[in-house]
Amino acid sequence: MIPSRRSAIAPFEVMEVMEAAARLERRGRRVLHLEVGQPSTPAPRAVLAAAAAALQDDVLGYTVSTGLLPLRQAIAAHYARTYGCEVSPDRVCVTTGSSGAFLLAFIAAFDAGARVAVAAPSYPCYRNILQSLDVEVVEVPCGADTRYELTPELLGGLGRVDGVIVASPSNPTGSMIDEAGLRAISAWCDAHGAVLISDEIYHGIQYGRPATTAVAVSDAAFVVNSFSKYFSMTGWRVGWMIAPPEAVRAVEKLMQNLFISAPTLAQLAAVAAFDAREELEGHVARYAASRAVLLSALPRLGVERLAPPDGAFYVYADVTPWTDDSVAFCARLLEATGVAITPGIDFDPARGRSFVRFSYAADTPIVAEAMQRLEAFVRSGT
Repeated sequence: MIPSRRSAIAPFEVMEVMEAAARLERRGRRVLHLEVGQPSTPAPRAVLAAAAAALQDDVLGYTVSTGLLPLRQAIAAHYARTYGCEVSPDRVCVTTGSSGAFLLAFIAAFDAGARVAVAAPSYPCYRNILQSLDVEVVEVPCGADTRYELTPELLGGLGRVDGVIVASPSNPTGSMIDEAGLRAISAWCDAHGAVLISDEIYHGIQYGRPATTAVAVSDAAFVVNSFSKYFSMTGWRVGWMIAPPEAVRAVEKLMQNLFISAPTLAQLAAVAAFDAREELEGHVARYAASRAVLLSALPRLGVERLAPPDGAFYVYADVTPWTDDSVAFCARLLEATGVAITPGIDFDPARGRSFVRFSYAADTPIVAEAMQRLEAFVRSGT
């Protein structure tokens, strides 16, 4: 069989690094995982208890395609409590992780040949999913002058744009867009007939000011979130989308045909996640401690040009003091020290060889040990 043209997309590089790390572990090596954006903590205790009860008492059949009503109501209540935004549960679509939400939003919003702007650097799966749908990806180089985020000024020189994707806090940079900036981008999209898609999967993990949701600035935006990061439920594969009112029916029909519904056990358990705030804030405090370790160690090793790590659990670093080939550097570092980090080409194919991403989602002692190994590696000139 000859694979389809649409399947000829780039790999998700962090998964390639994970596979290399797994091969090393199969050889008996101990690997310190700073490559993957995955909490090292289990799901909250209340979620585990709800799942155990569901296994005993529920048949776990299909749900309606947009998700269990109690979960959609709980998500709507979360927006009222956290952001002061009234959201109808009818606009909430429960998805198979944020990945399912992005696929649904992209199909619902864009036809083949549409042009969608994304920041460079940004989460590579935006680019790869859009390309598989025959949508033209317009990568916009962003740097320290705009905190690695899109602005109306950057969008203004692109010609026709049918969609704009923003992420705040961002993967890989951790940078955030403030409310004024998000309103400005939303207004630009309205004025130019572009669909705004806001990736808010790292909301809840921020250091200092709170994050702004696009729900607060526009009813026309697709807003994507997930239980994976703040709620520490990556493998449960449950996320959500707040869809524009006029798009809800289109998204529902797509869900019926593509997925039927998100996993029922995960949906039943996720209702309890909103009652675990104290436990989850403890995770954020641990991320903050790990973040401090990185922000102390990297400048000491000559790497001072860092994207502003306002939120999430990443540091995106310009490593030109160490290398001009971050792919080779990450491979050597892994083999020599067992420290796994991600080369920047995953997030910015044009400029990423000068950057790496560190994830500090692991326990703080692991992050500290990784920095010690990294320092010895760099000092040795390997």
